[in-house]
Amino acid sequence: MGAGPPDTLSGMTAVDRQPLPVVAPPPGDVRWVKVLDQSKCIGCHACTTACKSENEVPLGVTRTYVKSVDVGVFPQVRRAFQVTRCNQCTDAPCVAACPTQAMFRRDDGIVDFDKEICIGCKACMAACPYDAIFINPEDHSAEKCNMCAHRLDIGLEPACVTVCPTEAILVGNLNDPDSKVAQIIERQPVQVRRPEKETRPGVFYKGAHQATLDPLAARRPDGGLFAWATQGARGPQLVTSGHPDHPNSSAAALLSYDVPHHAPWGWRVSLYTWTKSIAAGALAVPAVLAFLGFLNWGNSVVRWAAPVLALAFLALTGVLLIADLKHPMRFYLIFTRHHWQSWLVRGSFIIGGYGAVAAAFFLAAVADSTLARQVLAGAGIPLALASAVYTGYLFAQAKGRDLWQSPQLHAHLAVQAALAGAAVTLPLAAWLAPGRAVTATEITLAVAAAIHILQVVSEDTLPHVTAHAHLANREMTRGRFARFFWPGLILVAIAVAAPWIGVAATPLALLGLLAHEHAYVQAGQSVPLA
Repeated sequence: MGAGPPDTLSGMTAVDRQPLPVVAPPPGDVRWVKVLDQSKCIGCHACTTACKSENEVPLGVTRTYVKSVDVGVFPQVRRAFQVTRCNQCTDAPCVAACPTQAMFRRDDGIVDFDKEICIGCKACMAACPYDAIFINPEDHSAEKCNMCAHRLDIGLEPACVTVCPTEAILVGNLNDPDSKVAQIIERQPVQVRRPEKETRPGVFYKGAHQATLDPLAARRPDGGLFAWATQGARGPQLVTSGHPDHPNSSAAALLSYDVPHHAPWGWRVSLYTWTKSIAAGALAVPAVLAFLGFLNWGNSVVRWAAPVLALAFLALTGVLLIADLKHPMRFYLIFTRHHWQSWLVRGSFIIGGYGAVAAAFFLAAVADSTLARQVLAGAGIPLALASAVYTGYLFAQAKGRDLWQSPQLHAHLAVQAALAGAAVTLPLAAWLAPGRAVTATEITLAVAAAIHILQVVSEDTLPHVTAHAHLANREMTRGRFARFFWPGLILVAIAVAAPWIGVAATPLALLGLLAHEHAYVQAGQSVPLA
């Protein structure tokens, strides 16, 4: 077979351009890591173009890119570069969140992916604290840097390493003390991105500027600039660039090149949290009222409306979840190739179990068996609660979305289910069970609405432990999503008057809850991570 046509620019053949093989991976324990020497990076973007060529990455997305940040205050300014890509984490959040194990960690430390079993749920994207994963627009599967594992397996260096003109990118075996990467990591000062996330990255930065390592050192979601203030009595503080209190700060950072930040989960996920709250509360609230004696087990609210509403909104929840997948026809893989560590899988089984109980409850109503309905209601209430709160654990797996890491989130989701359940039950009780049942439902709605308001106020006014959470909360209350947040809060606050305004509280509570869910879900994804 011939060497191929000569290159018109250099006269080199395709074979001539192939890099020489590196030393084959040593037998035994191998841990591939990468060292990025930012003191040598000249921002030529050769690594980006080589990666695109080698891995056939389409336009509009990148496995790796070079970020440049102009730091300093004129005339003392310079441009700092950073090679940005997957961090090959030892405790990779994307692997834990992936429901089908399409994202997996190899024995040699490389976090790789299998496009054939990716369902496109974007849980890996939400979980990654480094914004390193994207959906390939051509095959609709998740993709990222995998260190050119196919090249390493045959003894070749990754494409980015071979083309870097300054040897700013090094790949080697950390467990080999004679390798260059091991010597640098063990003997010289290196940094990793976001060590507080405890992912134990396999990508180490040498000579990196803080403004490149931390995206919040360069910008805010509202377009403002950050500067690193000097050490003060309360430690280093982030302040706005050009702030009158810090006119002489010499560390202002201006982002000069980046890739767009995209929220992985859109309006369907916001809507799904709302429909799931209704589905959970529609059966749980009437069942609890029946156990407490406010509703008769033979009343149509408990016997027919509760299971029908629960099943209808569960079905809508399922439709939204499947519609949000980039590969909706592969949704069955959640059940056939399930990865139990993923809360997307656990939640699917919880919802499936709750749906089965609701369906059995409906069949018991058809059979007119009060005892069966009571037994099934006893099983359905905890399953409804689990269906409501598992999203808190799912959001907690999104390690980069600090707003969602609130320890109150699970309790808040349970309250929202009670709020939604009471709201949909109230007009039915007023129609089919006037009297004590209506009063009890109105009180339930009012109490749930009041607790929801208190939880929102608590979460939004208490100091946030990270700048990411603070900025996401700012985006929710004063930024792009404030137009949903404040009307939602006001509508639910009015619903606290349910004992006085009656059925009119139902649309107020439901619309207010929907607006809040959208603001919360979208604001949590608004802060750039890279």
